[in-house]
This record gives sequence, structure tokens and C-alpha cells, in this order.
Amino acid sequence: MNRTALALALALLLAHAGVRAEPVVRADDPRIARMGRTVALADGSLRFSYPGVQLSLSFEGKALAVDALASGERSILEVIVDGGAPRIIKLSATARTIKLVDERQAGLHRVDIMHRTESWHGVVTLARFVADGTLRTAPVLPQRKMLVLGDSVTCGEAIDRVAGEVKKPSWWNPRASYGMLAAQALGAQVQLVCHGGRGLLRSWNGRTDEDNLPDFYELAIANEEHRVRWNHAAYWPDLIVVAIGTNDFSTGIPERDAYVNAYVGLLRTLLRNHPHALVVLTEGAILNGERKAALASYIADTIRRVGSARVHAVASAHYPGDATDAHPTKAQHAAMARELLPQLRDLTGW
Repeated sequence: MNRTALALALALLLAHAGVRAEPVVRADDPRIARMGRTVALADGSLRFSYPGVQLSLSFEGKALAVDALASGERSILEVIVDGGAPRIIKLSATARTIKLVDERQAGLHRVDIMHRTESWHGVVTLARFVADGTLRTAPVLPQRKMLVLGDSVTCGEAIDRVAGEVKKPSWWNPRASYGMLAAQALGAQVQLVCHGGRGLLRSWNGRTDEDNLPDFYELAIANEEHRVRWNHAAYWPDLIVVAIGTNDFSTGIPERDAYVNAYVGLLRTLLRNHPHALVVLTEGAILNGERKAALASYIADTIRRVGSARVHAVASAHYPGDATDAHPTKAQHAAMARELLPQLRDLTGW
């Protein structure tokens, strides 16, 4: 049974039960608030790949479902209804209708759907919502806007690690990442534009022929098999945090001039595309010792060369992960946010 048939079958069941319904709602309906980079298709479907993309809606009724699929078998959504515990949903390349609300009595419900996994795990498509009631006005997102650019740390890799297990997609948790925690504390919505293993100039293995930050910053869908460009006019951040460099330095310290030149080019692009945004640079959580010192020095050189009062550096401590994984733990992400917040507040006045 295809996606349309699944949606209509549920709608018919509701109709036969005598329920007055608004049976099918397009995923791009304006009553569904969107946070993060998404791509709307002609049929009303939404596609996305970055972690932390969130759809939020207010629904009155007893039953609500969404028709969803992914480009592979590794993509994961998190669903929270009425502020309750998150429910983890693993998607596949086979479309299916996922129950979001299933109650005996009609009521008003807030539903939040968040993408947990990364672009390289797969691309998600939400086709349509199926309801026995009605959608209310879209939940209001914060007016302040943040953009956080980075690598696997920014994506929330291994936050929900399990000791003794092999790493799996369920370990990713952008909601508990430093970027989303900082945005929540600052009363801002946020886009996480990040890719594990990538850097400013080169990936973790030294490759320069993959999409690194200056490349995937330009993308709405950063999966290399399904690449789609992003329209920067669709989101005007007030604050941009750039936390990149760990993977550039994983095979050794890159040559200074090449690195600073690339960083200067990226910053000039950010300043041009976002003319009222403050831009904050940090060396991130994983580097330590001479490599961390070198990156901090490169950042200082970059800021001097750009010469803009809108660009600043902030300090970052070393967070070494644990015996299970080298990425920061959930507690360390919380500490990273606490460390970052007073520095961001000083700069923004928020």
C-alpha cells in the first residue's frame, strides 16, 4: 500500500466511526512550525537531513499520524507529545504511517518531531499528517535566531552512548547538544548545520575532496547522494557560532596560511550573507595541547585579517569524552553550554 492509500485508509476509518475530521494535512502546512533547514516538494512533502530539524504543531482531537520514510535504514526521529518522554522512531526506505497521538478522549495536544541523526545516515521525508481532528495555529518559535556550524560534536554524536555496545544511530541526540542547550537558554531557535568527520579544509582522514564546512554550509540537504542547495534568505540568524577544526587537525597541524586563508574566506561569506549577525569562533571541545593552541592562534589571525567588529573568539575547555567514546558526554555537553553562555550573553546582550 502506498503513502496516499495509507493516509486515506486511516481517514476512511475515522469517517466511518462518525468523527468529523480534517483527514490529510500537507507537511508544509503553515500551521506546522519548522525549525532547521528543510526542503518543500511540490506535493507538500518536507525533506531534511541535518540533525535538530524540528516540526511542531498543536492538534485537537484523538488521533494523529504522520506518513514518513527515509533514504536508508539508519535515520531516527524523536517524538514528544505534551512535553512527555521522547519516543524514538527508526525509519526505513519503506513508507509507513506512524501514530503520534492515539487517545480515547479528544483533547488539545502539542507534538514536536525532531530529527536525531546526521545527513550521512540518510534523508528523511515527511509526506503528510493524518488526523481525526484539526490543527490549531502553529506554535510560535522564538524571534531570536542562532546558526551553529560544526562537526560531529555539534551534531550530538554519541551523547546517548551505551557502554559495551557498538556505536549506532540511536546514540546521536542533538536535543542534548551544547548548541541546542545554549539556544534554549538564550531564548532562540537554532539551526545545526554540521557534518561528522568534516573540517574547514579537510576531513578527519585528510581528504579534501568531500563537502567540508564551506561546502555544506551552502546546502539544505548535505547528503552527498541527495544534495540540495540552501536559500540563505530563508533564515536570518542573529548569532552564528562556528566550532570547526578538530578534523582538520586530526592528521596533524595544517599549514597556517592555507588554513587562515580558508577561514577568512568563510567568514567573509558569512558576513556577506548575514549582514546583521554576530559571528563567534571557537576551537571546540576535543582538541587539546599543541593542536588546540595552534587552532586558537589561527582563529586569532583570521579575526585580525577580517577586521570586522562583528567577529569574535570565545574560549572552550577540553572535554575528552569517556572510555566508551571520545566525543563529549551528555554531562560534558551541558558543561560546554554553561561555559559558552556567559560569553555569548556578553556579546549579544541577551
